Amino acid sequence: MTSGTEHQRVRPMRADARRNYERLLAQARQAFAEHGTGASLEDVARGAGVGIGTLYRHFPNRYALVSAVFEEAVRDLLARSRALLDAPRPCAALVAWLREIITHASEYRGLSRALMSAAGDESSALARCSSPMREAGQALLLRAQRAGAVRGDVSIGDLLQLTNAIALAAEETPSDPDLADRLLRLTLRGITTDPPPAP
Repeated sequence: MTSGTEHQRVRPMRADARRNYERLLAQARQAFAEHGTGASLEDVARGAGVGIGTLYRHFPNRYALVSAVFEEAVRDLLARSRALLDAPRPCAALVAWLREIITHASEYRGLSRALMSAAGDESSALARCSSPMREAGQALLLRAQRAGAVRGDVSIGDLLQLTNAIALAAEETPSDPDLADRLLRLTLRGITTDPPPAP
């Protein structure tokens, strides 16, 4: 299985194909934000001004399209994780990054569920897309553990699954805007050696 981005690396796109690819990505971002990751792919293609066949040439399935949208946003989260590696309080830096993941996931309904489903299938495009996130989170987690602020038996895989679960719970309870922060703080009480840092 290859995403549109992987396909691009194998064979450079012609200018018209690149324009179609970028229009499809922009339309998918909008559709996922408004209707969730289960949005109609036919509507995405129509909104981008192309046929459904063109969409499938770039993105062979829904996961490939979700992965490509996710990959764009991941760049920002990865840059943020690198900046936080220099923060003076390692645990607070980890918490800040996890909170940003939740905020990002809330922008695309259904993304948290898709990420949780992909976590058990390392061969999926979405799982491969999230590998750099695990590496970035691992660096922040190790720094907090070495500082003695987070328990040594905490894994980044479990922590990201919990973060996605919190984002999913918040998504399904829009009437409680503070739910995600409360659940994150409850999670932190279970992993930290000291009281979790204030938001």
